[in-house]
Amino acid sequence: MCLGVPGKVISVDGFTAVVDFWGVQKLIRLDVVDAPVAPGDYILNHVGYAIRRIPSEEIGETLALYDELVRLAEAEDLMAADVRGEITAAASVPRGTREAGDG
Repeated sequence: MCLGVPGKVISVDGFTAVVDFWGVQKLIRLDVVDAPVAPGDYILNHVGYAIRRIPSEEIGETLALYDELVRLAEAEDLMAADVRGEITAAASVPRGTREAGDG
């Protein structure tokens, strides 16, 4: 199962952005995102690519859903495990070595 994970755009440089995911920053590719993004925007990340800019009116609901998913889901819940895996994998990569496409 693959899951898109929301994150906040910190900076943009051409077709890459630094995006914050619950305190973990990663380089994310912007080649396929559905709308232009700027610092402060939220995107939906899938395997290192921004696939969707989250409209401002949906950010609160989207983040609340993911927080709830991670907080309440049982260990056997595949979606929660995928979100936890994304966060754990990003946190385990030494800063400065993360590249777009890492996950």
